[in-house]
Amino acid sequence: MKSIPLFFTIFILSILTSLSGNAQDSVKLNTLLGKVKRLADEQPIEKVYLHFDKPYYAVADTMWFKAYVTIEQNIPTPFSKIVYVEVFNSKDSLVKAVKLPLKNSVAYGNIPLNMQSFKQGNYYVRAYTLWMLNFSEDYFFTKNILIGEAIDKEVLTNISYTNEEIDKNVKTTAKIQFKDIDKKVYANKLVNWSIISRGDVFTKGRGTTDQNGFLTITVTSKNGELITNGSILTAINTTDKETVNAVFDLKQTTNAIDFQFFPEGGSLISGLPTQIAFKATGANGLGVDVKGSILNDDNAEVSVISPSYAGMGSFYLSPEDGKNYKAKVIFKDGSTKIYPLPKSTPSGITLQVNNQSPDLINLKVIANSPYFEANKGKSFFIVAQNTNVVYYAAKAILANQLINIRIPKKGFPAGITQLTLFSAENVPLSERLVFLMKPGINLSIKTDLPIYKARQKVNMSINAGVAGDFSIAVIDEQKVPVNESTETTILSSLLLTSDLRGYIEKPNYYFTKTDDKKISDLDKLMLTQGYRRFTYSDILADKYPQISYLPEQGISLSGTLRDLTGMPVKKGALRLMVPGKPISAELLTSNTGLFNFQNLVFPDSSQVVISAKYNANGANMMIDVNGLPIPQAGKNKNVFDEAKNIDTVLSAYLNNSQKQYRYLRTLKEVVIKGAPVKKVSHLDHSALSSLSQMADHTIDADQFTTCGGNFLDCVRARAIGLTYDQNQEKFYVTRDYNQGSRTPVQVFLNNFAVDARDINSVNLAELVSVEIFLTDQLGSIDRAYQSKGVLVINTKKPVTGVGTKISKQEFFDMLPKKNIITITPMGYSKEREFYSPKYLPNAAITSSDLRTTIYWNPKVITDATGKANVEFFNADGKGTYRAVIEGFDKDGNIGRAVYRYKVN
Repeated sequence: MKSIPLFFTIFILSILTSLSGNAQDSVKLNTLLGKVKRLADEQPIEKVYLHFDKPYYAVADTMWFKAYVTIEQNIPTPFSKIVYVEVFNSKDSLVKAVKLPLKNSVAYGNIPLNMQSFKQGNYYVRAYTLWMLNFSEDYFFTKNILIGEAIDKEVLTNISYTNEEIDKNVKTTAKIQFKDIDKKVYANKLVNWSIISRGDVFTKGRGTTDQNGFLTITVTSKNGELITNGSILTAINTTDKETVNAVFDLKQTTNAIDFQFFPEGGSLISGLPTQIAFKATGANGLGVDVKGSILNDDNAEVSVISPSYAGMGSFYLSPEDGKNYKAKVIFKDGSTKIYPLPKSTPSGITLQVNNQSPDLINLKVIANSPYFEANKGKSFFIVAQNTNVVYYAAKAILANQLINIRIPKKGFPAGITQLTLFSAENVPLSERLVFLMKPGINLSIKTDLPIYKARQKVNMSINAGVAGDFSIAVIDEQKVPVNESTETTILSSLLLTSDLRGYIEKPNYYFTKTDDKKISDLDKLMLTQGYRRFTYSDILADKYPQISYLPEQGISLSGTLRDLTGMPVKKGALRLMVPGKPISAELLTSNTGLFNFQNLVFPDSSQVVISAKYNANGANMMIDVNGLPIPQAGKNKNVFDEAKNIDTVLSAYLNNSQKQYRYLRTLKEVVIKGAPVKKVSHLDHSALSSLSQMADHTIDADQFTTCGGNFLDCVRARAIGLTYDQNQEKFYVTRDYNQGSRTPVQVFLNNFAVDARDINSVNLAELVSVEIFLTDQLGSIDRAYQSKGVLVINTKKPVTGVGTKISKQEFFDMLPKKNIITITPMGYSKEREFYSPKYLPNAAITSSDLRTTIYWNPKVITDATGKANVEFFNADGKGTYRAVIEGFDKDGNIGRAVYRYKVN
């Protein structure tokens, strides 16, 4: 790690010695700094950033990415050796998860977007290490990913919504346009539609498109409960015999605009001229342009409101004691609304910052007259920290109402610095966030030619000035248009969003062609956005975050060996094997029966066998394997960036994908001769004969191919309409659970009623499906088991119906052997190499090269002089090609560069 924090510790001590004759003050500040240092030393902050080859994809593409994992000052992490990457759909359901080994703090990954698991829609990627689970999930890496459909596309759609508030309800009017793949409107076509909310049909109907292909659907919420995560399902009759389905997200919102004030330093203090930031946000989460005035009690204008960016702005006000102030805000439609400002504090002290200097943070400590008279001559502390590490601390005496402090920026890392003013009793009095925009790695890219031909070889040279680890992506910008403000980059992620909770609108705006205005806009973001990785009051009271997970050093499988009475087996012998692979391990359990196979390496989807049968009396032992801790799916904090009309947004990309994947188009009609193989379902189980013929939701076995060692956790993540309560170890129907009901869902393993935890014994190789019944229509199962709803696990060997005889041995063979278990824990995702074709000069062209990602290389290592070279061949596309390189060096300097060249 860098030595800067240590340098500043020495610097702090010198300040204390020179400024203070009061040893007690020095002790208090040292106590504060010592507790922060303990937090930084014992609980370092890890961050994850993923660099993708392009911003969006189509079904059948492969998502290529590189993971960078850092700690304080963005130094490559020396701790975690595994990173997890997950893909969720817009309903917050897990679609794919991969586990990647970290080597020198980086990992290389890919996710094939197969037609079985992925459909057109909004998705988001989440990435984290196990160590990061000890802290808030707000700081996980997240990024929205659009995935379009071009292979079997039969209808193009465009939807718009309008919301109208009626009493406590919202009336939503959805206007949908339908076109064929040649962009010809489907006029006068019958459409059946239904609206789904909380797993149930909310309403349904039918209509006919007009001459422009538009269908209008209207829905009004009930009982004041808005439809916040619903769907509109449509089925349009494109011909007399063909029907095409289209699904749209439905999230009702009010037209209310949230308008908030944020006084600099935290409080509005009487008699002090204060910068007050404001933020106007619509129900869609995006900033709203407003204007207006600040009025006093006499309705006289004392300041003006004018936003600068994303609904944020600031104004200055010197409040008088006992006076009230309000904002008269004028919205875009001409309407107005009055918002009261927070009341001023009669006595107080605050921080004010001028961050315009490139070398200094100009800090003012200002006290109003009542506070100054009551605290004159008292000492106070200034502490500045970034990612839990203190980089500056000083003590001063309140000798004047205004104290100017000049803090050199040189020793600080780039990113968010938190400045806090403390009293001599270590009570936080005021706080201010400052963003330090400092130069990182000066990356540059050059090509041997300014203009190329299609399929011509490109020689690209990279100069970083330092030895570093980088990834580079080259895309055809005509096929993959990019909005740079909405991109997620290594700069916007590691320096900004990874340290802030909540949604940040277009974070890369601040890092693209940065000028004085953008720096000013970024400062307003610092005034309006929360930052609380820890609270000083907690750590001063020794309330540190609880650590439940250590940084992973490799794959481990742990658990307990017990005898059939449940007692742990001391020094029991266990053997682990991966069938078909030269992977094995042996160990003895601890005195309490615990075991932990460590540093395992096996590919994902591998079956792992753990056996205790070689012990004396091994037949009477059972093995319990601990599940892998996984975070809850949660909510996508960037949900406001979701696209409503993917067909329109990705038009250029999907036009190319349609040509690229035309060989994958499926036949509309397939004639199958012979009887199809019947899959096992709940209908094969006599105990479940009273259930409906069709389950509310069915999850096929192939959805569990990425499942880790704990099958229960995998079911929890995929069980639509159900909520799992970890304390009760039971499933509940979500809509009932949210309303306070605690009647559990009954779980069946084939024909047998079991507890939810018992399904961990399921062998994934034998799994057929998981069926979910949100209601038991006849109620016979609900009455028999005092339950509400049914979850059925179907395997390939169901218990047969009454009257079928089996032998005793056949019965015992059907029961899982507890002393030998076969599990499919989450292994490492297989690393693949990006395909980059090579063309000979004047070679005959036999097929089209429609690549959108022209080149992807996650392993660009610059030498000691900071240089590296790569080469690749262009595709057939003509126009502008865009190259993006990102990465870091061993000292935590990060860099990004964008380069374009022409192909004619």
